[in-house]
Amino acid sequence: MSRPAHLIIAALLALIPLASLTGAPRAHAQELTGLARIDAADSAVKAEGDGIALRLSLSQGVPWRVFTLSDPPRLVFDFREIDWAGLDGAALIGTDRVSDLRFGSYRPGWSRLVLTLTDPMPVRRAQMRIAPDTGRATVTARLGAPDPVGFAAAAGAPADPAWDLPKPALPPRKPGGKRPLTVVIDPGHGGIDPGAIHDRMTEKTLMLALARAVREALVREGDTRVVLTRDDDSFVPLERRVSIAHEVGADLFISLHADILPFGNAHGATIYTLSETASDEASEKLSERHDRDDLLSGVDLTGKDDVVAGVLLDLARQETTPRTRAFSDALQTAIGESGVPLNSRPQRMANFSVLKAADIPSVLIEVGYLSSDRDRGNLADPAFPGKVAEAIRDAVLAWTRADAALRPLIRQ
Repeated sequence: MSRPAHLIIAALLALIPLASLTGAPRAHAQELTGLARIDAADSAVKAEGDGIALRLSLSQGVPWRVFTLSDPPRLVFDFREIDWAGLDGAALIGTDRVSDLRFGSYRPGWSRLVLTLTDPMPVRRAQMRIAPDTGRATVTARLGAPDPVGFAAAAGAPADPAWDLPKPALPPRKPGGKRPLTVVIDPGHGGIDPGAIHDRMTEKTLMLALARAVREALVREGDTRVVLTRDDDSFVPLERRVSIAHEVGADLFISLHADILPFGNAHGATIYTLSETASDEASEKLSERHDRDDLLSGVDLTGKDDVVAGVLLDLARQETTPRTRAFSDALQTAIGESGVPLNSRPQRMANFSVLKAADIPSVLIEVGYLSSDRDRGNLADPAFPGKVAEAIRDAVLAWTRADAALRPLIRQ
């Protein structure tokens, strides 16, 4: 095979004799039943020669594929859904040639495992073997010595509609006339990207619960349509979140987070708007971390900023920026009046990718920080999501009234 890093290996049957399968998916393949489980005790990643040897032991065969991505060099495995219970990523890594390992859901029904490599080591061999007596499957891969040129030539996710997430959409023309307000709520992280973690508290889970509470609060007001960028524990790339807002003709985009700051003692809700230059060092670090989390989850970001920025006119920002600032002001007022703690500097700016829709007022709210004892206590309080949701609802309603009054002054 001329491009071993683009192996597509799928449609595996439990009764196939022990053999290596490297063919393309076949529509007529027998459907495998039950959820495949990882056997952590029989799985390992270790150095071998000048490269790496990987072994994953599964309870049964599933459709799968493997490919590589650059900048940083990554090895990516996609599977029909895997139960990862019992797997410790750090314990699986037995070599310093792998700097990071992530696993989790990628989209409904599909799982992903990503290894970040310290050097660009191309895939020399990858296969799945099925034991004929038990149906258990073993995935093995062998990466060769570092080869920057060969790695770069083979890197890139193979285009396949059966596996890939939907492509980003260009912003549609917004329909004229009166229509319901459309608000897109973006629960940060999800799936393979858990976001911040402290003990048993996980950012992706907290923000999904909050997003649902915000949706309920807004929908109860009647003339509001609410769309979530994810409504389950699925991974959604950053640029796809922006694309969803364009596809549904969003009037407002709100991204929800509860991050960890490794330095300082920040606490309280903080509202971010877009700026190419961060307002402070903490904002810059958060922006870098959000983008890097997307990257480490196996997303190829090559050209993505160009895709988002290139299709939008700079002229749109001249109208959207003051509307975004007005919404940020409304949020600060509503959150403050609700009794939810505000940060000492509640309005900040950063270059977050999810805020780059030039034609949609967009904000990112850090509702609290998992690195703060006080904020963790609030986030663990069952009543807290409701209080935050009501504050966001009040801000949306206040902003909508003020924005409607100013619309006649905006160039059409």
